[in-house]
Amino acid sequence: MTGETEPTSRRVDWPHAPPHRLGVSGSYFVTAATYQKQRLFHDAARLDLLHDALLSHATEAGWQLEAWAVFSNHYHFVARPAKDGVAKADVGRMVKALHERTAGELNRMDAQPGRRVWHNYWDTHLTFERSLMARLNYTMQNPVKHGLVPVAAQYPWCSAAWFERVSTGAWVQTVRSFKTDALKLPDDFQP
Repeated sequence: MTGETEPTSRRVDWPHAPPHRLGVSGSYFVTAATYQKQRLFHDAARLDLLHDALLSHATEAGWQLEAWAVFSNHYHFVARPAKDGVAKADVGRMVKALHERTAGELNRMDAQPGRRVWHNYWDTHLTFERSLMARLNYTMQNPVKHGLVPVAAQYPWCSAAWFERVSTGAWVQTVRSFKTDALKLPDDFQP
């Protein structure tokens, strides 16, 4: 350890604690990719931008994040609406607004006005507890899958460390026990 403190955004607890439960509206698993899989969020400042925008924007849009991981050219998150009765179109509106916000800020940082940042996103409506648990595990273990860290909690731009901090050991083990190898998800990225 270098003695440096973590950025404030890494120390703030997400205002939600497990267990994760499906509401009437279910939860959503979302993956988004940058245009041509470019590594546009290639350093800590840009990853902080995307990470912090995701957390704050989810709250502003009325979504409860349950797991997240952001990378240089894509991100994943699992979220549920704060109120029931939310439609799939609401996911699209939330993602579109997040993309507009982060593209604008990134393009200002890089002095690249008008550059295309985001390409597409995919969402899956989760209505079964097992599907939710597998995607929670997948999302939090994604930094390990991509070879960025040996232990997910070491990656500062995902929810794994937060999850371990606010959850009981038994709950962490329960989520980790859900297999992810059979999931068919768009994740052929090299961050």
